[in-house]
Amino acid sequence: MSTKTKAKEKDAPADGEEAKGGRKKLFLVLAVLLVVAGAAAYFFLFTGEAEAEEPVAGEVVALEPVTVNLAGGGYLKIGISLQTTEDAASGGHGGGVDGSKALDLVISTYSQAQPADVTGAREALKESLEHQIVEAYTDEEGVEMVMGIYFTEYVTQ
Repeated sequence: MSTKTKAKEKDAPADGEEAKGGRKKLFLVLAVLLVVAGAAAYFFLFTGEAEAEEPVAGEVVALEPVTVNLAGGGYLKIGISLQTTEDAASGGHGGGVDGSKALDLVISTYSQAQPADVTGAREALKESLEHQIVEAYTDEEGVEMVMGIYFTEYVTQ
């Protein structure tokens, strides 16, 4: 053998060593790609949903006050306004929302209440009513037409 051939054999790595180095690099590249793909999937799947779920406030629709007979005797004159979403103005027939469902829910909720509940648990009753109204004005696709309510009148006797 010539000296040049022996020098090439000394400098060249063995077949097993070359495969090990290649595998380490391949695993490292795959690990980095998996981390990047996971981060991108998380970003696109979860950050986009949070922004899309929050409704944007539209106009406020005032409804005529109604007088409700309370379960334990007495009366409640209650007026509410509906905080609609922008989707309510753009969807539906003629835009806006019809307050009939909301007034029906007001009557059914408060006609079952005792006078002590109307004065003592006002916020709890309002929260329950608001939840019912938002649910009633949510369409089949999950788009909310009403996002909240405001009391404009609340008088008991």
